[in-house]
Amino acid sequence: MYQAYNLKPFVSAGGVPGLRAMSTDDYNKPIAIPDYLIRYATLRQLQVFEAIFRHESVTRASEELFLSQPTVSAQVKKLAEAIGLPLFEQAGRGVKPTQAAQELYEACRSIFEALAALEVKIAEIKGIKRGRLRLCVVTTAKYIAPELLGAFSQQHKGIEVSLKVANRDSVIDRMQVNVDDLYMMGQTPTAELGVEAFPFAPNPLVVMAPRNHPLVGKKNIPLSRIAEEPLVLREPGSGIRDATLHKFAEAGLQPKIRMVLGSNEAIKHAVVGGLGLSVLSLHTLTLEGGDGPVAVLDVEGFPIQRQWYLVYPKGKELSLVARSFLEYAIASGPSIRQRLEQLWPGLINA
Repeated sequence: MYQAYNLKPFVSAGGVPGLRAMSTDDYNKPIAIPDYLIRYATLRQLQVFEAIFRHESVTRASEELFLSQPTVSAQVKKLAEAIGLPLFEQAGRGVKPTQAAQELYEACRSIFEALAALEVKIAEIKGIKRGRLRLCVVTTAKYIAPELLGAFSQQHKGIEVSLKVANRDSVIDRMQVNVDDLYMMGQTPTAELGVEAFPFAPNPLVVMAPRNHPLVGKKNIPLSRIAEEPLVLREPGSGIRDATLHKFAEAGLQPKIRMVLGSNEAIKHAVVGGLGLSVLSLHTLTLEGGDGPVAVLDVEGFPIQRQWYLVYPKGKELSLVARSFLEYAIASGPSIRQRLEQLWPGLINA
């Protein structure tokens, strides 16, 4: 079998011109392609590994990826076998990354960032008719985000959407490693990292009580009177909890926290059951309306007038789909405000 050669001009060290034969096998060789890992490691394994590394927990990684724990464990075990070194060590109920895992995580971030940038470019080529939108929202935003996503999807039926709901600390963790396209929050994380933030709708925080509470219907109730009542609050890490405690601290008051719950719906049920008052976003009552079993109290210093924000890390290039959704949400702000004002007249601008 003949070997094909091409001739390339060159000049020798002595200044004599000539031709050098080069095999066609030397042309177009891939650069920095891993010979072993490319065959024995998969992107799915890297995705599972990245989630375990970030959470230091197989359980939380499986919940985030919607996979069973045995599947997650099997994937990372295969990856460790391909690497040839252990990636995690058991530490109580969680896991701790090894030195090999630290190196692999840095490589994962580079790979995923490159693939995310590629997805943006591909989406640009396809246009708004195709693409994917990954939205991560704080827990209370689940009362507004699905409606926005649904209406947006009706206008762009070829768009694939995903929605992740988490508390504020978890949303910030995801933002730091650029997991999603956009993040919806009631308080921007400017102290934690640099972000671009766009307000798009009102998010007033109000004091809630059961409909039969003696304070219902009273006007301009002193905050000191509310401090005498038991409170049911969200868990540490919640933006609403932080805003509530800050409001009491400004007035030099210490609230009587009876119970801490991690769900807005659980808190509303606790309020209806007479376990205490609470402070939540007015959006949590939009389904029940103004005549439901939970009443809004007229308390001095309330509502705490906040905004919903769409946020992403500073310097990030948004895909065409993400930019379109951001513009759509901002344009939807007036209609969201109008709906709240119809349900609770005068409360939004109080």
